[in-house]
Amino acid sequence: MNKQSKQRVALFFGGVSSEHEVSCVSASTWLRALQKSPCADKYDVICVGITKNGRWLACPTLTPDAMADGSWEKSPDCVPCLLSPDRKDHGLWLLKDGKAELLPLDICAPVLHGKNGEDGTIQGLFELARIPYVGCGVLASAVCMDKAVANALMDAAGVPHCKWVAASRADLELNGPVVLDAVEAKLGYPIFVKPANAGSSVGITKATDRALLQKAVLVALNEDDKVVFEEFIDGQEVECAAIGNPDDPAHIETTRPGEILAGAEFYTYEDKYKNGVSQTVIPAHLSEEKLDEVRAEARRAYLALGCAGLSRCDFFVERGTGRVLCNELNTLPGFTAISMYPKLMESIGVGFDELIDKLLQLAVHRRKGAY
Repeated sequence: MNKQSKQRVALFFGGVSSEHEVSCVSASTWLRALQKSPCADKYDVICVGITKNGRWLACPTLTPDAMADGSWEKSPDCVPCLLSPDRKDHGLWLLKDGKAELLPLDICAPVLHGKNGEDGTIQGLFELARIPYVGCGVLASAVCMDKAVANALMDAAGVPHCKWVAASRADLELNGPVVLDAVEAKLGYPIFVKPANAGSSVGITKATDRALLQKAVLVALNEDDKVVFEEFIDGQEVECAAIGNPDDPAHIETTRPGEILAGAEFYTYEDKYKNGVSQTVIPAHLSEEKLDEVRAEARRAYLALGCAGLSRCDFFVERGTGRVLCNELNTLPGFTAISMYPKLMESIGVGFDELIDKLLQLAVHRRKGAY
């Protein structure tokens, strides 16, 4: 690429996921940033929308409003496209009027939440194409999406978190009563029941007895084939933003944690994105010593799970004991107007437009292996 020319960014949004609509809103804030300084002077953007049915549409003249409200799918300017895994192509094929036109790409920005976007699947395609991309790699994306695998790796790395049990659909269908007996014995009530692979609190239930536990399992199995059971922690929920590449650990930065005062009993999908009741507090209501401890644990978890680019690190600070327990890492956190990740970055002096530029440059400068 000519150093004097702009880099072309493919902004992916939507996706085959329960978080399709939120992805469209997050990506619309990215698009606004890309259309302003400093990004407008450095990047040209092509928007690639993925419908709920899995169609890929390149939308060269899309507006942020059309992206956010879902009307983009009806735009006459959107054309079918596909990302070529051929490294010689290094770009996007636009398919129109029986012809194919290659559009070379410099960076891919997958602003895709949940399955089929945040779980390592599309990251694998970027790796095959050998195009730099924003965010975590294939393994870290898959690991952090799967709560059971993430918990197992945190155990191995000594990252503190709550007690847990995982069970597959087959385990629960063939030996359900035995599995639930073991869950009750290890965790006690109340128990949080979660699909192993889902984002933004989708499919999560708090069970207080056996009847609710059985119903919660069915809810979780609607989202995934594996269920994670976790003990209830009476604690303060806090979140840190992490940014940086693992090949340059000295420059990985974590923010002081913030907290969200949820409008529901626990922080639900509706509370995050729909009802607007929750309130954000930065820094969290913790002592300076505890704020530093959470921040240090966020960095440790980020490195232990192999994250790159960015992640939001969620923790409990247990009441009474003060224990800091890692809940999960979200490898593509929300970028809506009320999302915590950009607010946390703003709290350390990195404004939204600068943040987008920084994430794109982290993608370009991340070192690759032999292949």
